Amino acid sequence: MNKYRPLPLLASLLLTVFFLQCKKDAPPLPSLQSLVAGTESIAGRTAYLQSPFLAAGDRVYMVGHQDGSFPDLGWHVAGEMGGIWDHPIKLMDGFTAAIETGGQTYCLSAADTFINFPFANKHVFEKTIPGLRVERFQFAPDGKEAVVVEFTFINQAAEEKELTFEFTGYTDLRPVWLGERTGMEDGGDFATWDEPSDSYIVKDSLNDWYVQFGAVISPEMEKAKKGSCEYSPAGKGCQASMKYAVKVPANTSVSLPFTIAGSHKSAIEVKQTFADVQHNSAGLLQAKKERYQTIAEKTKLTIPEKQVQEAFHWIKYNTDWLIRDVPEIGRGLAAGSPDYPWWFGVDNEYTLQGALAIGQTELVYSTIDLLACISEKTNGNGRIVHEVSTNGAVYNPGNVNETPQFASLIWTVYNWTGDKAFLEKYWPTVKKGLAWLMQENDKDGNLLPDGFGMMEIHGLNSEMIDVAVYTQKAFADAAQMAGAMGDDALSKQYSQTAELLRQKINKEFWVPEFNSYADFIGTAQQALHLIDDAIVRADTLGKPWAVAELKATKAAISTYPPQQKQGFVVHHNWVVNTPMEIGIADTAKALLALETGARFVNPFGMFVTGIDRDESAGKDEGSFAQGKKVFSYTGAVMTLPTGVQAIAENNYGRPDKALGYLQRMARTFSFALPGSMYEVSPDFGMMAQAWNLYSFAVPVVMQFFGIKPKAQERTVYLFPQMPSDWGQASIENVKVGDNAISVFYQKTGNGVKLTVTQEREDWKLVVGFPKGKFREWKMNGKAGTPKSLKNQDMLDMAGSKIEMEFLD
Repeated sequence: MNKYRPLPLLASLLLTVFFLQCKKDAPPLPSLQSLVAGTESIAGRTAYLQSPFLAAGDRVYMVGHQDGSFPDLGWHVAGEMGGIWDHPIKLMDGFTAAIETGGQTYCLSAADTFINFPFANKHVFEKTIPGLRVERFQFAPDGKEAVVVEFTFINQAAEEKELTFEFTGYTDLRPVWLGERTGMEDGGDFATWDEPSDSYIVKDSLNDWYVQFGAVISPEMEKAKKGSCEYSPAGKGCQASMKYAVKVPANTSVSLPFTIAGSHKSAIEVKQTFADVQHNSAGLLQAKKERYQTIAEKTKLTIPEKQVQEAFHWIKYNTDWLIRDVPEIGRGLAAGSPDYPWWFGVDNEYTLQGALAIGQTELVYSTIDLLACISEKTNGNGRIVHEVSTNGAVYNPGNVNETPQFASLIWTVYNWTGDKAFLEKYWPTVKKGLAWLMQENDKDGNLLPDGFGMMEIHGLNSEMIDVAVYTQKAFADAAQMAGAMGDDALSKQYSQTAELLRQKINKEFWVPEFNSYADFIGTAQQALHLIDDAIVRADTLGKPWAVAELKATKAAISTYPPQQKQGFVVHHNWVVNTPMEIGIADTAKALLALETGARFVNPFGMFVTGIDRDESAGKDEGSFAQGKKVFSYTGAVMTLPTGVQAIAENNYGRPDKALGYLQRMARTFSFALPGSMYEVSPDFGMMAQAWNLYSFAVPVVMQFFGIKPKAQERTVYLFPQMPSDWGQASIENVKVGDNAISVFYQKTGNGVKLTVTQEREDWKLVVGFPKGKFREWKMNGKAGTPKSLKNQDMLDMAGSKIEMEFLD
């Protein structure tokens, strides 16, 4: 059924206007595009014009295809994840634009080029209309429930062109995913013409949900008709069309901006937003441009690997794209676009570590506050939620790993900020969470909680390797938190638990015949069920090596007593590398396991599930999305597992190997969406994914440059370990507490030079290298004598600028 019902007479009026006849008292409008002249941008690949783009905003955002069309897309709410969203509601499925000239009508739905700016984007229609180039430029203003779309008509001919431009909006005021849990019911949409603003206002028939759209034009009314372009999206929306007469002088351009505003509260609010944004669009664009310049200047990276450098640079922007602000619920970092535009516990527990390293401290604070408040309201026992829609409905109250990872995140934030009030605020949640973790999930009392971790495979909910590892780290970090809070007895208790867990993980999860940590600890009976499922999976995917390995494993396990409990390697899931990610694996085991993990890669990174790899994977650089008929992560290579592997390699002194994984991920940068990196490499799943930041910022900032703050002590530790081919590298303006540091690295013929600057000269800097690596240390031209601690030589210093030289 076509959802677009006939409009009320007034609402469906066709508007014809002369472009240069602006509203009374309205000053001439400069082209918005002129404000982004000289701004960095990346053009997309022609092969991916029929794939998604994101015009990002913290309140409203727009998703369509790079060719300028708005097909139904997404799976979370089937076919509805594109269009224009103002969470917790959708505003529009999209719009069509058409030009009538020379007796023909041309629909602007097949752009020749897509260009992405850090804070805006543009579609270029070069070949659609002879002698006329059309550009569609759009951005979503910060903090506003609106998006601005500007069409620019560029006359390439020697004579004036007279055009009729048609804009048709297709509304779809509907609730977000899980809306039914909070009483949100979708009604039909009805449009009316608003004379004072020369725009359409559309309302959902059952709710005070509104969308308003129009241009800065004084209309002259004519007879009604529908839009000229074919477009029939699903839903209960309506369409409303407007036409404008545009004269474009020879070899000149004319621009026509539209404002699209929304509200899930009232008509008054949508009108206010519409008027504000329409009147101030140039200033709002300039403000967003300037804010993005500050993002670029924080944690500014310069390295020889330019592809990695550019990916790192744009991932800082990508992170900002995913901020989701719903005032009734909170402001926090969403997981990905287009299908995960809401909040996740574990995604943020990875990503916010990287956000600290790029100076996004306020985003870290607001996201943690949102997750903690919703978790307390939902669970009340310290358990951290997994997934929350933007109406506040919780889909999953929390997988087991998310609670210990939250504890470690709190400690990481404290180290980077030194904010004691922050630690005091969340310390009770940490304690409650660890109690819930062990009391509710470790029924056999062996310190290994049971339940789902990162791998959402049916049956993988026994004692999982990642749950055990993140639990170990949580107790180690909580021990330090307890010490900072003055509870020495609890600190000792937590520390003892952490050490016992470290020993158990290295003993009970290690499987020597595979040179790998186990996917899980369970009974032989549990393992056999999982193996049967894995054989079907591997056989279906055509992985004969995996089928053979699994059958051999099954034959061996079949001889075990059914209830015998031990560690099993079945899937070669990426989580088996978490002991190295955290750095608790015994060194000998770690080096063997890292080599084992290196088998399960393709040119873009690590497989999520190792048994999905085949012999072509080592050289397969093609699309993953091509040919996909249903959404599935089976066979996926993802950025998070690849980043974890890079971090793991660095933890065991192998930065060249770590760089190799970053290079694999960087191959996917701009592969499909210019300026971004997909969740599933190289071109599947989310077109922008939050945890990509973890996979780059931690290896680069915290490991290659070795920046490890203790802001509570007004101290920054530097333990650089650079890839061997890097002759020079620098990172500038890294925010730590109320300080900012910059590190400049240079290899010399017989050693290394480091220059460190900081804003707060009273902060202490501690520089360290592996014990015995350098025979001579110089600080500001004077000899220094390092102190040895464990396996490190370290030297303390202070000052606003310190020049250091380390000689072999």
